[in-house]
Amino acid sequence: MANGLLLVGCGKMGGAMLDGWLARGTDPRTVVIVEPAEAAQTALKAKGVTVVSAADDVPDGFAPDCVILAVKPQMMADVAPAYARFRSPETQFLSIAAGTTIGFFEGALGGDAAIVRTMPNTPAAVGKGMMVACPNPNVTKAMKVRAGELLAAVGEVAWVEDESQMDAVTAVSGSGPAYVFHMIECLAAAGEAAGLPAALSAKLALQTVYGAGCLARDADEGPAQLRVNVTSPGGTTEAALKVLMAEGGLKPLMEKAVLAARDRGRELGG
Repeated sequence: MANGLLLVGCGKMGGAMLDGWLARGTDPRTVVIVEPAEAAQTALKAKGVTVVSAADDVPDGFAPDCVILAVKPQMMADVAPAYARFRSPETQFLSIAAGTTIGFFEGALGGDAAIVRTMPNTPAAVGKGMMVACPNPNVTKAMKVRAGELLAAVGEVAWVEDESQMDAVTAVSGSGPAYVFHMIECLAAAGEAAGLPAALSAKLALQTVYGAGCLARDADEGPAQLRVNVTSPGGTTEAALKVLMAEGGLKPLMEKAVLAARDRGRELGG
């Protein structure tokens, strides 16, 4: 019976997932990590997990129910094939490498491998990520439940069955944090232009975006109604929204940005 987790790569995303699993009660003795960076190995071993430097060093007899591939996409062609030996009817492969297709993994690991392709985003590093997953036909219902549990350790989880949607997912949630960071930059710069000290304007912009996100996340009402709620007729917010919601304003600009990201994702995916 397959048992345990094999985490391949333990950088920021892999490390965040590991911390989430351990915080949720995963027995560290059931976790093996492949991490070649010696500087990271000591700290990982202190968590009680087994750490090795390469696939060939994984202890004999270790049969993971999930192999999590968390190396950079450009390294995956060199790394993934070494883990084909763990393929079994009870083992699934969970990839968090952006843009790397299920077809690639089927070629590297075998066509009968159970593969879940995921698109994480950087807020997963603080447990607030958005993880979207797509399974191949070899993934069983039980495997999907298991994968969902593992991903939920670092944020919210959603599933798509059509892999072609993953480029749009990447454009919205994968790249999305950068859009929000840029909005914070722009809002802070606008505050400066309006006469505020730089440090104060930066703090106002950051906390406002953070607070508004928390409110939108927890409120019973949707974002459109929340916008209406804070917009007094003839007031300051309405004056600003007339600019942002004008023809050529934020909505068409955001659509253009997301489509550009989606199309670039398709190009990179071949």
